[in-house]
Amino acid sequence: MGIEQLIKKCKKQDLKSQEQLYRLFSKKLFGVCLKYSRNYQEAEDNLQDAFIVIFNKIGQYKNKGSFEGWMKRIVINTALQRYRKQQVFSIVNEDQIENHEVEIEENQFELNYLLKIIQELPDRYRMVFNLYVLDGFSHKEIADFMEISVGTSKSNLARARDILKRKIEQQKDDNAKTS
Repeated sequence: MGIEQLIKKCKKQDLKSQEQLYRLFSKKLFGVCLKYSRNYQEAEDNLQDAFIVIFNKIGQYKNKGSFEGWMKRIVINTALQRYRKQQVFSIVNEDQIENHEVEIEENQFELNYLLKIIQELPDRYRMVFNLYVLDGFSHKEIADFMEISVGTSKSNLARARDILKRKIEQQKDDNAKTS
């Protein structure tokens, strides 16, 4: 069955089609959830909540544009809504962040290490970084999503980049000392 047919059946609330749609897209959308969640459990919760919204609003999808993009937007909005509800703003305490030893070739960082240090960013910085750098949203769009000012979005991105730069430089220094 093609995706268009699957969407039609989901619009009619066919449970088997909903299950098939979930199986088809859940892994990819879970990856999006992980970028906007503090941990695995929160990502799972965001995925489940997002699919509830997807199934409830699938009738509003007009077959214009990418269906996967439409679902991704719902997933991101779901994660941002959870974030806004929690409104947890923690201050970075570099002493509390564990030092993780990763084998890194000279001038080349492993993707897992980069993803790990992005995940360690405080929530507000990680959200803005992911939305701007990884998903290509503008500061205006981010400000609207997160209910913050454009200036705050820019500031949070600058702070996220600064933290990441310091961690990468520290890792390079550590590697140079052990070489």
